[in-house]
Amino acid sequence: MATNTMRETQTPARAQQIPIRTITSDDLRFALKQGLDDFLTMRGDILIAGLVYTLVGVAAVVMTTNRPLIPFLFPVVAGVGLLGPVAAVGFYELARRREDGHRSNWSHFFDVLKRPAADDMGMVAGLLMLVFFLWLIAAGALYAVLFGWATPTSIAGFFESVLTTPKGWALIIAGGLVGAVFGWVVLSMSVASMPMLVDCDVSASEAVSASWRAAQANKGLMLRWGLIVVGLLVLGIAPLFVGLAFVLPWLGYSTWHLYTRLIDREHVPGRRCDA
Repeated sequence: MATNTMRETQTPARAQQIPIRTITSDDLRFALKQGLDDFLTMRGDILIAGLVYTLVGVAAVVMTTNRPLIPFLFPVVAGVGLLGPVAAVGFYELARRREDGHRSNWSHFFDVLKRPAADDMGMVAGLLMLVFFLWLIAAGALYAVLFGWATPTSIAGFFESVLTTPKGWALIIAGGLVGAVFGWVVLSMSVASMPMLVDCDVSASEAVSASWRAAQANKGLMLRWGLIVVGLLVLGIAPLFVGLAFVLPWLGYSTWHLYTRLIDREHVPGRRCDA
């Protein structure tokens, strides 16, 4: 009987929507400034970012230089932004530990796997992977519509057909528009959900719902944030992905601080954020 009573009192609390906030441009500046401060304080994370993300990026490019996969070169590179929230969870954990006053360095990067909502992080990561694959399908279909099913004979020929022909220009414009839609979906789903799952013991559905509502309530600023993210990722990718060793940690830490502004953390139903 006591168990039933406990369930009856807890269920309504869990049913409450996680409270969100509206933010200003000052919050974006705050997030970027604090993220840079975290990065400069915990520079050991560059060991992980430099070794892992650069190798993954280069491997992805090498795989897509095989003749049948050449048309997926640009979509795969662009997909770095779609999977960024998954790659950044370790940085959310480091930022959380530092905020709570705990010793925090690169050795705690994988402590995120010990968080109460680790399984739910996996669910959201799987959802983002699905979006990434849908993006590849959409990009491939767009290429097939404009260029047919024939694969390019070389990387040089592919670049020439994309950059110097009307069909190529149409592909760039249409691909950019479709990519922007996918980017907005990923940003809306993940900007607060992945940091929240590192921070709190909530479900994947609760976290994604809160993130989506926060993004819709701050559309203008979230679009600006998305452009900042894209711009920094382009700068990080340009020098053979090496720049991601700086950009990804900075964006990861900054996203954590943006999450703390978007979500009213003290009133999250069922919040349990153990150290």
